[in-house]
Amino acid sequence: MRILRTIREVRAAIREARAAGGTIGLVPTMGAFHDGHLSLMRAAREASDLVVVSLFVNPTQFGANEDLSAYPRDEARDAGLAEAAGVDILFAPTASEIYPDGFATNIHVAGLTDVLDGASRGAHHFDGVATVVTKLFGIVRPDAAYFGQKDAQQVLVVRRVVRDLDLDVRIVACPIVREADGLAMSSRNVYLDAEARVQASALNRALDAGAAVFEAGDPNAGSILSAARRVLADAGIDPEYLELRDAETLRPLARVDRDALLAVAAHIGAARLIDNHVLHVADASATTDTEVSA
Repeated sequence: MRILRTIREVRAAIREARAAGGTIGLVPTMGAFHDGHLSLMRAAREASDLVVVSLFVNPTQFGANEDLSAYPRDEARDAGLAEAAGVDILFAPTASEIYPDGFATNIHVAGLTDVLDGASRGAHHFDGVATVVTKLFGIVRPDAAYFGQKDAQQVLVVRRVVRDLDLDVRIVACPIVREADGLAMSSRNVYLDAEARVQASALNRALDAGAAVFEAGDPNAGSILSAARRVLADAGIDPEYLELRDAETLRPLARVDRDALLAVAAHIGAARLIDNHVLHVADASATTDTEVSA
């Protein structure tokens, strides 16, 4: 595995792979690798001739009061894990390489970024995501890029960027990887002490409880959300948000008659955690007018 620092080096390596007829898979990351990241790398490895993993803690998606300076970083550890997963290139640029002096472009996706994490963290968050991912697509020119379903809203935003800007890249969303107790794997889990770690497992249990109501035949948003809220309350968690939204448009739903995203975010201990379940409808094309205004 090669560790490359500059855009020029990456582009040269990509040209070599393309000249040999190879396909390129990209896994954008901010490092602090866990099994969720490694599952994306393995998926890319299975489908690509050349696998590129970017390791860049993107400053533009962090707010003034967020954890940029404290975000876990261990490049040597990450490099070893990436190499073991079969990665060919680890692209680990500096901030000045990605955002040189005079950088003045910002990509904003309207609508999808105004709710859930966008409403909680501010418009800058997904603007930062959209901008850096678009830069990575321009640098690497991948055939496919791999993202985790845990960041469901991010996946939707990136897909909209690809669609609206006619970028020739396939977006692959890979399933959430969970700990034995159901907690979604996250780089921020390292912030949890023992007590908070136990409490955090209630996030997935709450989503399971809401999904169970739907699977038992009750499609009403009120019933689904009430079941999830009870689990959170029993665990002493006051969620930042707990919402049921259309899985494609993120419009709020009064009842589930199309695929829906049941999503939660909460501050637990020193960590802000997110999780989600997708509630699948057998025939999601048979929709009715059950959206409610945001």
